[in-house]
Amino acid sequence: MQFTTEELEAAVRLVHGQMAPTPQYEWPQLSATTGTECWVKHENHGPIGAFKARGAISFIDWLRRTHPESPGIITATRGNHGQAQARAATRAGLRAVVYVPKGNSVEKNAAMRAFGAELREHGDDFDTAKDEAMRAAEAEGLFPVPPFHPELVRGVATYALEFFRAAPPLDVVYVPIGCGSGICGTIAARDALGLATEVIGVVSTEAAGAKLSVESGRLTETNSARTFADGMAVRVPVQAALDIYGPGAARIIAVSEDEIAAAMRLLFAATHNVAEGAGAAALAALLQERESMRGRRAGVILSGGNIDSAAFLSVLNGETPAV
Repeated sequence: MQFTTEELEAAVRLVHGQMAPTPQYEWPQLSATTGTECWVKHENHGPIGAFKARGAISFIDWLRRTHPESPGIITATRGNHGQAQARAATRAGLRAVVYVPKGNSVEKNAAMRAFGAELREHGDDFDTAKDEAMRAAEAEGLFPVPPFHPELVRGVATYALEFFRAAPPLDVVYVPIGCGSGICGTIAARDALGLATEVIGVVSTEAAGAKLSVESGRLTETNSARTFADGMAVRVPVQAALDIYGPGAARIIAVSEDEIAAAMRLLFAATHNVAEGAGAAALAALLQERESMRGRRAGVILSGGNIDSAAFLSVLNGETPAV
């Protein structure tokens, strides 16, 4: 999946019609701790507090142009994708049905409903909820929004385009991986701009399917995805995404739950930004590799800041949330 600069510029115009660009800053305390010149792309500053807003804007625009008869969409999520799709769909006058697993984030569920989602609980994890949403789509005549799609990637790639153009030349960028739109969008923007920046994917040790798949050369499922970083809690990697980040990423790194929690605390202490688990995973990976990264200019994607208050309080108290 490759995009020209012109195709990405068109996505930028579309996305910026519904949200402002997000900032990127070099934070001195993060730079001192990591031994790098550390730049953070603040997708937590977007209209849903996460990068997914961008892909939804592009996807719903595509849907209205190519399937004007569709009365609405149906999808599955752990929270940020669902907020984004509900926001974009309802703004376009469409119905938005969103499936979540049982026990999903209370505050993300509330946000999805506030954006207009018809929320349904099903199954014990994201992949089970996704399968049910795709089954229900045909029965209810709603358009199924998959977790990975060219228009989602094209929209998401706009954050990377902003980052690469606004920050000084980056030697490396760390990107969390759930279903893969973020890292694939970053690779697409890098390649369209002809940059040599290394893109490094990040997964949780408790949901390492993407890393295992790249290392084995074939799609590898995990038996569970029990990580409090719910944006990365995926058991079954997406083959189309794997086909891109497999060859396009320099490597995939797994970070532990404790490393993620420590990165969340550092982000709050050093920048006073709230990061959800997946949002802090990129910094956790840079901290893990800080010796080899010393002296380089490193970018980290703070992909979202939507974490339940009780869980964040436990992190600030030095704990790692249980799942």
